[in-house]
Amino acid sequence: MKLNYTILSIILFLFIGCTESKRSFQKEDLQVKILNRLVGIEGDFAISYKDINDAEKHILINADERFHAASTMKTPVLIELYKRAENTDLNLEDSILIKNEFKSIVDGSLFTMGVSEDSEKDLYLNLNKNTTFYALAYEMITRSSNLATNILIDYLGAENITNTMRDLGADSINVLRGVEDLKAYRQGLSNSTTARDLLVIFDHLSTGTLISEKANVEMLKILKDQVYNDMISAKLPKGTPVAHKTGWITNVHHDSGIVFTGNNEGYILVFLSKNAPDRDAVLEASADISRMIYDSYSTLK
Repeated sequence: MKLNYTILSIILFLFIGCTESKRSFQKEDLQVKILNRLVGIEGDFAISYKDINDAEKHILINADERFHAASTMKTPVLIELYKRAENTDLNLEDSILIKNEFKSIVDGSLFTMGVSEDSEKDLYLNLNKNTTFYALAYEMITRSSNLATNILIDYLGAENITNTMRDLGADSINVLRGVEDLKAYRQGLSNSTTARDLLVIFDHLSTGTLISEKANVEMLKILKDQVYNDMISAKLPKGTPVAHKTGWITNVHHDSGIVFTGNNEGYILVFLSKNAPDRDAVLEASADISRMIYDSYSTLK
């Protein structure tokens, strides 16, 4: 009887061990699947992933490769705005003029934004009228308004935004200027980021203590209202909350944010690409990779 009990104990131990092994985070397997999905797609890619509750569960692929930030830099602008509202007398409901005249960082010459180059059009119908800081922030994130972005950067200061990123531990994000500064672009003066740094700032957001609990809740709410959902969100189960910011220019296709899977559960995912002319192929691959990660995460819960 004692022998049978011992054997039963061993079998039970082995069964539990196998079960736990199957349920453990299979980092290498998942990383191979991700890389295999990108085979055959022209371009350079970077991916960062982290469980918001377990730093050991993470994946970094080309995480320190520098990329043109495109509109992912609008998340740092949002953070700087909320920081300013928290620490100064700025109120997000204060009025600010909708203008369309900005200075190039190269020589101070003036340039204007073209409505045809902007994904958000309504602000152009209200030039020289007032709106609120909150309204600009909302359009900047949800509909990726370039005009709103430039107005806010002009007010906040690009250097201040970058300095705030450094304070957060994001050492490679550089916000040099607003959008459509063609003189700066031609001289190679563009905003840049890495997958690691975007992971860092979304990690701060996921803790709920970036600026204040109230500010975090409000910023996440705006990010969850993102209207461009053809990358990270595209193949997730319907209704999955994702607080994220996309970005794209020619041959560049990005998405970065937090996928929420339950109460205080979820993960951060950043997908960056460059030198990638086939936008459709990149979007499809990013959506597939996002679903792979979602499924892997879900099996551990």
